Amino acid sequence: MSSEAISAFDIFKIGIGPSSSHTLGPWRASLCLLDHLKEQQQLSSVTAIRVLLYGSLAKTGKGHGTAIAVQMGLLGADPVIFPTKQIESQLQAIASQQTLLLGGLHEINFNPQEDIEYLITESLPFHSNALSFLVTLAGGESFSQTYYSVGGGFVLQEGEASSGSKKVELAFPFATAQELQHWCLKTGLSIHEVMLENEMAWRSEQQTMDQSNRIWTVMRDCIFKGCHTQGILPGGLEVVRRAAELNKKLLKGKSYSTYEEWTACIASGGHGFNYTLDWVSCFALAVNEENASFGRVVTAPTNGAAGVVPAVLQYYLSFCEAKQPASITSFLLTAAAIGIIFKQGATLSAAMGGCQAEIGVSAAMAAAGLTEVMGGTQRQVLMAAEIAMEHHLGLTCDPIGGLVQVPCIERNTMGAIKAITASQLALQSTPDLAKVSLDAVIKTMWETAKDMNHKYKETADGGLAINVPISLPEC
Repeated sequence: MSSEAISAFDIFKIGIGPSSSHTLGPWRASLCLLDHLKEQQQLSSVTAIRVLLYGSLAKTGKGHGTAIAVQMGLLGADPVIFPTKQIESQLQAIASQQTLLLGGLHEINFNPQEDIEYLITESLPFHSNALSFLVTLAGGESFSQTYYSVGGGFVLQEGEASSGSKKVELAFPFATAQELQHWCLKTGLSIHEVMLENEMAWRSEQQTMDQSNRIWTVMRDCIFKGCHTQGILPGGLEVVRRAAELNKKLLKGKSYSTYEEWTACIASGGHGFNYTLDWVSCFALAVNEENASFGRVVTAPTNGAAGVVPAVLQYYLSFCEAKQPASITSFLLTAAAIGIIFKQGATLSAAMGGCQAEIGVSAAMAAAGLTEVMGGTQRQVLMAAEIAMEHHLGLTCDPIGGLVQVPCIERNTMGAIKAITASQLALQSTPDLAKVSLDAVIKTMWETAKDMNHKYKETADGGLAINVPISLPEC
């Protein structure tokens, strides 16, 4: 089978907000350039680097922090572990000294105002999220490297055919829902068990369990931090953070100090519809307010949609019965399987597919994960994913001011609620009677994406971005 081998942890990446395409992708592209320079033993010979941003990266890059990401990547900082509180001081040092310590080893002259260029009228044909590095070496020779940030933090160097993990032989390769269902029916395995077997191509079963728990820990910490942080989001829109106030209102003065005590307080409030609905919204708001503040999040499958999967998983842990110790891994692996199918058959990039490629895919992933841990059959899991995406088809990406704030943060609450509804519908339905398959929805999503006007694809050139009278100097 010629399909790309993609791990669950290609779909779920730990990184820094606000955008997987515009922040994490360019950050990773800069790290790829460093790797190339080291492999060619050229790093110490570099005298200058210019960065050219094209298409959507140019049009909304300032609002998404693309220049920040590029500089941090060129410093050699790891977005998985680099302390977010130190980003500002690093940027101030580069700007004031107009030098950059390339890879943390070799100092070059670098003026961000001049050496990062936003080519807002130019796009490269392969993908609208493109950036080129023009590298000058001692002696005057130079070369360029071009990378594409293709969604969800995936990066392709020009000329590459694959953006996932290195080529491996999977136990149960699949690129479509039909192929995944085939393996489930043939083996009797659940979807998360099929994924667990495939992950053995990269690591042991215990390592996969450990990594899934690490992913959840980052998600969980992001929810908890977002629910306890007040203030104004950066960027100039003056958006007030809401999760902390909602958290305080819902808990009505209950006392706690740890995440475990906090979730116990939440559970003690009952299972009323309005109460549960408010908490799902609070969880999702918390994550994406953190994301908008350059906090540490997990692509799920993107940063702009990072709140949906954690919100639905936290909903399950807080309000659903009969939880098992391995539920978190089961949920995340099942969700990742759906993300893999969408990446293979369509796109995870809002710059290519609009917001249906972000919130729509995340809702499908969350719906599938929830259905799996709630005891749904393999076909019900796929049905839940289909229902969730079917009702996000055509969703545009029109960020006001080029920031991942309005309407992005609220859309995560909508996606989480739709995911739960889709799961409930699937669990109460007979898949044999379904008229629409997941593969048909993915095909439709991709066709819709190709027909969608470019101004609704993360450019801030249409929709709310031009109809809401807000002007920001940096966008």
